[in-house]
Amino acid sequence: MISFDPKDLSTGKLHGYLLSAVAPRPIAFASTIDAEGNPNLSPFSFFNVFSANPPILVFSPARRVRDNSVKHTLENVEVVKEVVINVVNYDMVHQASLSSTEYAKGVNEFEKAGFTMLKSDKVKPFRVAESPIQFECKVNEIIKLGTEGGAGNLVICEVVKFHITEEVLDSNYVIIQEKLDLVARAGGDYYNRAKKGFFEIPKPLQSLGIGVDAIPEEIRNSMILTGNDLGMLGNIEKLPTAKEIKEFLKELSKNHPDIKGMTHRQKHKMARNFLSYGDVLSAWKLLLS
Repeated sequence: MISFDPKDLSTGKLHGYLLSAVAPRPIAFASTIDAEGNPNLSPFSFFNVFSANPPILVFSPARRVRDNSVKHTLENVEVVKEVVINVVNYDMVHQASLSSTEYAKGVNEFEKAGFTMLKSDKVKPFRVAESPIQFECKVNEIIKLGTEGGAGNLVICEVVKFHITEEVLDSNYVIIQEKLDLVARAGGDYYNRAKKGFFEIPKPLQSLGIGVDAIPEEIRNSMILTGNDLGMLGNIEKLPTAKEIKEFLKELSKNHPDIKGMTHRQKHKMARNFLSYGDVLSAWKLLLS
């Protein structure tokens, strides 16, 4: 067995070991607002439930390891002491991942990730309409665990109201875990789907993906493409050129000579197939053809 003293490791190395070893971790999809009322949305995997009476959830927006900066979520809850913690299931995981992109302050991650803002009943931040369970919370306390990069900030939240979609409840209003289909975070690019095990989602682009809001409306409103599909499409830096699309169609027509006569619906189905293999660029070329 190999042993380590945390003091002998770089913060980044230690961070990687901790996240891979303590896994899978539930995801707090935290919705907050700033002093001007601008919404913010970001996922955090340093999260759990710690009390039922009173009902307490705790999540931790840690200081960034690379430059010791802090998340907009932390800045917001320090000013407006309210938050909505939405759970993340498999149907929305790619969009949730896209929302973790470090967009500039004031950019609405609800729009960038393609989520619907739902007005809360008791707090100011919005709920994520697509999330199957949403906890409206007041922030009781924020405990800072350090001042250097990697240090956590425990945001202690008291649930004041919560909402559960009927689709995940049985006749006695008990949550059916299989229908809830939660996902959790592990190390690196790994996630865990509660009923199927580990899978990977590449981290959002550091150069900033275009976002779901920049996807053409005809594609965004597709009856075929799912929220996860749109999340993958939004995590691209720039769209393919007309020349790239033409060359792609020429090559694709060798195996699909009817490609030019395909309907939008048929193209969207084929694009979903490309996305299932992680081939986002080919999906885009087909959808824009």
